[in-house]
Order: sequence, then structure tokens, then C-alpha cells
Amino acid sequence: MEISVIGCGYLGAVHAASMVELGHEVVGIDVDERRVAALRAGRAPFYEPAFEELLARTLATGRLRFATDVAEAAGARVHFVCVGTPQKRGEYAADLRFVDAATESLLQVLQPGQLVVGKSTVPVGTAAGLAELVAEKVPGALLAWNPEFLREGFAVADTLHPDRLVYGLPAGADGEVAEALLDEVYAPIVDPGTPKVTTDYATAEMVKTAANSFLATKISFINAMAELCEATGADVKQLADAIGYDDRIGRKFLNAGLGFGGGCLPKDIRAFMARAGELGADQALTFLREVDNINMRRRIRMVELAREVCDGSLLGKRVAVLGAAFKPDSDDIRDSPALNVAAQLQLQGAVVRVTDPAAVDNARRLWPQLDYAATPEEAAAGADAVLVLTEWRAYRELDPVAFGQVVRQRRVLDGRNALDREAWTAAGWTYRALGRRTD
Repeated sequence: MEISVIGCGYLGAVHAASMVELGHEVVGIDVDERRVAALRAGRAPFYEPAFEELLARTLATGRLRFATDVAEAAGARVHFVCVGTPQKRGEYAADLRFVDAATESLLQVLQPGQLVVGKSTVPVGTAAGLAELVAEKVPGALLAWNPEFLREGFAVADTLHPDRLVYGLPAGADGEVAEALLDEVYAPIVDPGTPKVTTDYATAEMVKTAANSFLATKISFINAMAELCEATGADVKQLADAIGYDDRIGRKFLNAGLGFGGGCLPKDIRAFMARAGELGADQALTFLREVDNINMRRRIRMVELAREVCDGSLLGKRVAVLGAAFKPDSDDIRDSPALNVAAQLQLQGAVVRVTDPAAVDNARRLWPQLDYAATPEEAAAGADAVLVLTEWRAYRELDPVAFGQVVRQRRVLDGRNALDREAWTAAGWTYRALGRRTD
């Protein structure tokens, strides 16, 4: 099948290459000429494990191409809209300019019988409005909503082997036509029995924001427990292990630490609250405000903890920050807790050096006032404290004995509860972590 993908950022580029892997012929459209040039050359414009190999493999088939002109999408039977929906400046609401612009551009080439498929995370009610626009401008063309559930670091696997597919479809016969087209697109996924949920637009739109809100709530719950553990002398890791054995709760996402960031969870829960307010249902999501507050407090507490271990003052202290990306296996620094903490430390007078296996270039562009290093050893040379703020495997596997030779003071703050506390303390380090006992 001929497919177009509008928007070739993180979501769109992975989706375009993955659709070729499923056997389709795909054109990716993006207004960013440098991004398009990189993709044409087989260079990933972002860090994502396994993507560059997938890109090279699918380009070699001759069935994947990239362009800046939406006219190149003419003739495709299915058009995926994969553009971003960032948070509006100064507001909680989602900025839908890119979704609107992508849909408007498609109207130039859209033909009756073709299907527009939204994958972007949007406020409930967006799809219905776009469906009306499509029907008005191109009678006989249809719109469906097919939310994405990609985890950064696992995007290729999550696209090719998802744990479920969700179709938000128009009512009646149009819905049957749209479903059949999506089933044809996803046949290698649907045919083996991957769970599929067919529903209305509103439910499909809410699935992603509801899922992200639940995950954010679970993370903030265990971080709230970490606050109580610090007040009572309890240990949050042992607490999480104990309650995680209850299969109604589960252990995943119960890792206390610096909290969540990135381009999805923070802005999605805020947009969810904003939309609930517009619908007159704001009381249903007031708990998400506290989820957000707990998450932000963890950053403040990490700075306080750094000051404590540095004898009560950060002024002139050399601090190594291991991690700039908001999570490992990514170069995404959007709303990165690690960089937020690094900047606060510097504002309080610390001499901060940041390192990250993938995100230094992105961090340097956004936070040029910080100092950067290529390796953990370079960042920690002469340090009075080391903060592990992104749980990259390379940091989890550091040898605390050898690493201790480069620092001035063996003080480590484990912002992700990712290190082997016993190994580090045995090597002479003072170990501190959010919600953990100090003994």
C-alpha cells in the first residue's frame, strides 16, 4: 500500500521506516529541510536504539523516501499525521498548530476514498473537528485516530510489535471502511492476534492521555512515599519491593527518584487538566495537579540533598552530573529533571560539569551556560560530589573503586536509585538517595 507520513520527527520517522518494514511504500513529509536531508542520507536526526539500522535497511529497499513538498503525498491511500503537540507557552493546554497545519496541507492532495490517520496526542474533541473539516473539503475522504504508545529507547519495537492497537473510527459504514484500511496497513501486526480496540474518536484520543496520567500518578505516588520515608526513616526501595508483589499494584514504575520529564508525560497531564476544565469536568482531574507538584518537588529535594552532602553550601563546590537526557537510551532533553537540577546547582554557586552518552550536544544548545564533559571520569575529576541523574547502563555499571580515584570527595547522590548501594559504600563512598535510609 502507498502511505504518507506527515511530520518526520521522532514519531513520524520511526513510523515511516516501520511501515516500509511491514511491506508498504512510504513517503515521509517534513518542512524541516535539514531533517529531510539527514533522513535521505540514512542519518537519524535523534538518538534511538535500532532506528538508524532500520532506516538504512528500509531506504535500501527503494520503498522509503522523504520530501519537503506535501505534493509528494499525492496518491497515497493512507496519510498518517505524526506532528508534535507541545504545551502552549504560558498555559497548560496543548498547542495544536502543527496538527491543524498538517491536516490543512493534506487537503491539497487528499482524494475521496483516502484515509487520514491521526497519531499525535491531542485533546479529546480534536478528531471530531478535523473529521468535519476533511468531510467538508474532500467529500468521501475519511479520518481515523490511531494513538501512538512509543517508549523512547524502545520506539522501533513498540511500533513493529505493539502491545495493542487502538482505532478511533467514524460511525457506521465509514467506520468499517476506515477499519479495513487500517487492518490492511497493520496486517502483519493484526493477523498474529495483537489486541485491537475499535472505538469512537473521543475514547481513542483519551487512551494515550489516560495511560500517561496513570503512569505519572504511579511515579509520583512512590515519590510521595519517598518523602514520607525520609521523614520516618523508612526505606522506599524496600517499600516498593514489598507492595509491588501485590499483582494489583505491580512493581513497574515504582522506582522512586528524580521523577519524570520528557516530551510526553508532563505536557500530556497538563493538557488533560486543561481540556477537562474546558469541558466543565476539571474536578475529575484535580489530583493530577498534585501529581505534577510532587514530581517537581523531587528536583528541589535533590538540590537540597546535594547541599547537605556538601557540608551545607554549594558555593565553589565541584559537582559532577551524570546524565542530561530525561531518561536513558534517548537524547531527549525536554523537561529533563537532570538538566533542571544541574542548572539549579549552578545558580547556587556550584561548579557543575554535565556528561551524557547521547544528549550532550542537545543540552549544550539549550543550556550553553553549563560545562560539559565527554565521559563520567572527565566530569568527576576533582569533584566534591557526584550526582547520578539519568540511569544509563554505563553509569549503573561504573566501578566505584576505580571511579573513586578521580574525585576529591567520595560522595554520590543516586537520583534514580539505580546504583548498588552496598558496592559503593564498600568502596568508601558516602551514598545518598531520595527516600533511602542513610545507614
